[in-house]
Parts: sequence; structure tokens; C-alpha cells
Amino acid sequence: MSVAGDSIALFPHPRTPCAAVQALDVRVGVAPDGMLGLRYRLQGDLARLRIPSPRPAARVDGLWAHTCFEFFVAAAGTGAYREFNFSPSGEWAAYAFRAYRERDDEVAPALAAVAPRIVMHADGGRLDLDVHVHAAALPAGSIDGLQLGLTAVIEDIDGVCSYWALRHPGAAPDFHLRGGFALTLGHAAAAIPRLRQRTP
Repeated sequence: MSVAGDSIALFPHPRTPCAAVQALDVRVGVAPDGMLGLRYRLQGDLARLRIPSPRPAARVDGLWAHTCFEFFVAAAGTGAYREFNFSPSGEWAAYAFRAYRERDDEVAPALAAVAPRIVMHADGGRLDLDVHVHAAALPAGSIDGLQLGLTAVIEDIDGVCSYWALRHPGAAPDFHLRGGFALTLGHAAAAIPRLRQRTP
């Protein structure tokens, strides 16, 4: 499945700028079978960033402590949500929550059983990470209306992390805040949904 749609810019939290990154954006698309595709594109001085080396694809905790591309997803009108982490190494993680930072251990095993597909390509001053997430890993029900929080953690060569998102609703970086789930998947047309960004 190819990733389609307009590029959506992410921005660093005001407290965590990163001079080595010129731009970071995401493209989102949905296949007819409900698989979600994301292409993260980072442009900047890659030599000044810590990019994890390739490793065997596996579920690994703690990826968010280093350079990691992420998204959060929830069905409208619910407190539950899911978090996905994708490392340039090819490692990944997925978590389920009943409410703000309250883990849902009943759903977690099902998420761990559905591995995403991750492909990384770096060339010069650009890094692309393509991710395909199976529909079974997303909240049950219609794709239409799902709310996404698009995020990333970027670590520089000094070990300092910068936190990027479509929207930062808190005074400190916190991707779990529901106000950051700022992109809603719209009604599907020709198998590719409209993407509408909610206004601040």
C-alpha cells in the first residue's frame, strides 16, 4: 500500500528545540482493508542526530527514550487510546490505555501479536520511515472519525531529546494529552480518506 495524502508538519515543543532538524512531516493514508500507512520524513543534519542502527524487527519497550517516530490513536467520544512507537532500527512497540496513562493489560497482548511493517531509508540530509499498521491493531469500528496524535522524539548527538508533534497542548511535552490528537480521519473517498486537521 502506498502512503497518500498531503504532508502534515510536526513542530518541536517550545521547550525542546533542535537546531539539527530543518523539517519533520508525516503523510497518512488508508488502504481499502483498513491498513494505516504513515511516512515520516525528517530533513536536517543527520550527522548531528542519534539514529538507531538497524536491528532485527522485534517489539521492544523504551524506544521513546531515543530517536523514535510515533502516533497515538483513539475513537472519538472514548477515553481509551493506543500508542505506537517505531524506531529507525526496525524495532517497534504498541500500548493500550483505558484513560490518560492508565494501561489496559487486556488489550495489550492482541497489539503485541500484530507487528507493523517498517522500512527506513536515509540519504544525505533526509530520513524517511515508512510504516504500515494492520487494521487489527487500531481501535475497533470505523476508520472514519479516528483521532490521531502524530509525534516523534528526536535525539541529538549529545543525548538531548526534542519532542515533536502536530500540536502541543501542555506546558511540558506530553504526547498522551488528548488535546494533541489533532488529526481526524475523514469519510473515505476512493479508498483514501480526506484528512482534516482540527483547528487549535
